[in-house]
Amino acid sequence: MATTNGASVVTDTPDTEDGPVEGHGVVLRARNGDVIRYDPTGLVLRLSDRVVEDLALRMSGGPSAPAQPSQASMQADPPEGIDAWDTRREGDWLRFTARLPGAQGVRGFRQHVEGGDIIAEPTGPILGILGVGGARAALANPGPAAFPQHILAPADDIGAVGHAGIETASDQDRFEHLRELTHEALIAETVLHWRMDDHGPLPVFMARVETDASPTAADLATGRAVQNLLIAAKNLKSAAALIGKPAKILAVTLDFALEDHSETATAYRDGMLAVMEAISQGLWSLGFDRPLFVARFESGLPDIAPQPALDGQWELGWSHGDHRLIHSAPAYMFELDRYDRPTDGARRQQAEMTASAIAEAATWKCPLLHLAELEGKVLRVTARANGPLRLDPDAPHGTGDHFGFHLTGCENAARIQRVEIAGDDPQAVLIHLSKLPKGADLRLAYACGGVTNTGALRDDWALDSATGVTLHRWALPAHLPITAGRA
Repeated sequence: MATTNGASVVTDTPDTEDGPVEGHGVVLRARNGDVIRYDPTGLVLRLSDRVVEDLALRMSGGPSAPAQPSQASMQADPPEGIDAWDTRREGDWLRFTARLPGAQGVRGFRQHVEGGDIIAEPTGPILGILGVGGARAALANPGPAAFPQHILAPADDIGAVGHAGIETASDQDRFEHLRELTHEALIAETVLHWRMDDHGPLPVFMARVETDASPTAADLATGRAVQNLLIAAKNLKSAAALIGKPAKILAVTLDFALEDHSETATAYRDGMLAVMEAISQGLWSLGFDRPLFVARFESGLPDIAPQPALDGQWELGWSHGDHRLIHSAPAYMFELDRYDRPTDGARRQQAEMTASAIAEAATWKCPLLHLAELEGKVLRVTARANGPLRLDPDAPHGTGDHFGFHLTGCENAARIQRVEIAGDDPQAVLIHLSKLPKGADLRLAYACGGVTNTGALRDDWALDSATGVTLHRWALPAHLPITAGRA
């Protein structure tokens, strides 16, 4: 592989579960995605928006050509029943200033002359936040968005929650308002509140999550949810083009772990890699960059959560190929209701963590435990984090006496006596044991496989949540084999 000016010349061939895909591959890859690919039909070249605009200008005759007439702007009557003024018709749109319900205040809006929902006047590209997963991904807070005209869905009368795998999505080129707020919609709402507080421009979002009943991650990769997600991306592009704006995928959320029935952690990891590859390939064919994938790390309830998926999430955390994947937060930090689902407040906190991860994508790292090595009767646990680690005795989720750490597979009754941050490494934890532990499958568990499945290890990052609490970046669950280290 050769690299020049941020681009890589490669000749890799995509792999599947059955091996390489013959006749398909990448010739040139830039930082924001693939530039030249090949398939049995020949070379496939992807051009930037700037190049496409330049070509369009040249084909129309260039700068010296007679100016093309723009769509005339004519005074028009405002839509009925709203406080609007300065209404003008431009092509197929009514554009006006109005005072409408929502937190956005007085600003510009537009409505198609054929009717439909009023949308905010975009200040940049239309931003898509898409999601894919199992049934839990479709959970939503009831009610409209705080910015009704800024957070939209494809105009198929379904809303932010998609088709549940029951049917194939239809092609759309218009937007509509939301009736409920999925995780993706709550992310958009969080960003808009932040922009309002900072007096920044307010973008327009399209939110849509697609789910199906796939039993494994591998099935999800080839299922209807991924197919419908790509149709949603196509609809985003079509609706944005109708407005005269470009479309951009801000992030794709992944929510598929507790539903998974893969037999091994590796099978789960490979299945999720296939999901990301299917989405990346599909978005690339539509002209989008390689997406940013964001997932929560699920630990599940004790004795119920599928262990292969939990271990597979850990493997995926440090081994996800060239996909842009980050974990926004461990799920154990969020409150559950009596049906073991996140509360409405918890779903807002989840969105705040995901929005933060997207905003800080280049540097975002939830602490991830990598190694557990015995040094006499002391376990040294090494992590990858963005700064010094903290053991928080005041964690809002109960963790027991040992901050969420416990031994599994121990056959000689060795116990944890004390847990502390290593004096010689702020990203390492020292676990003092009563004696040298023994067992055929000896492991150290953090925030999984225990009584509470929670932990109290974090870094120094903090956010004041709109729900009135301080959110921290807690460490991700881990179930590490214990290896022999220094004597």
